[in-house]
This record gives sequence, C-alpha cells and structure tokens, in this order.
Amino acid sequence: MCSVGGPMDVELNERVKGKEYRCKDCGEKFKGVGKHPVCPSCQSDEVSEV
Repeated sequence: MCSVGGPMDVELNERVKGKEYRCKDCGEKFKGVGKHPVCPSCQSDEVSEV
C-alpha cells in the first residue's frame, strides 16, 4: 500500500540507527531517520538534532 502526502507510521528496529531530534515548534523529542525528519506530533520540519 502506498502513502502519499502524510507521515508514515514506521517502527524502527535495532538495525536502523535513528537520531534524536527535538521539534523547535512544539518541543516534542523523537527519533528520526533520513535527511529531512518531520515532527510526529505537529508535522513541523523545524527540528534540531539533540
């Protein structure tokens, strides 16, 4: 199934090393992968690596 235009709900397993990020808009702390992480709480792309 294809997902277009919205966040993907993906579980990270131990083999994938995500980085810790904090959202600059809402303050949510989360793990993300890729070049352009997006906050899972508010969908903002204004995030910084922790």
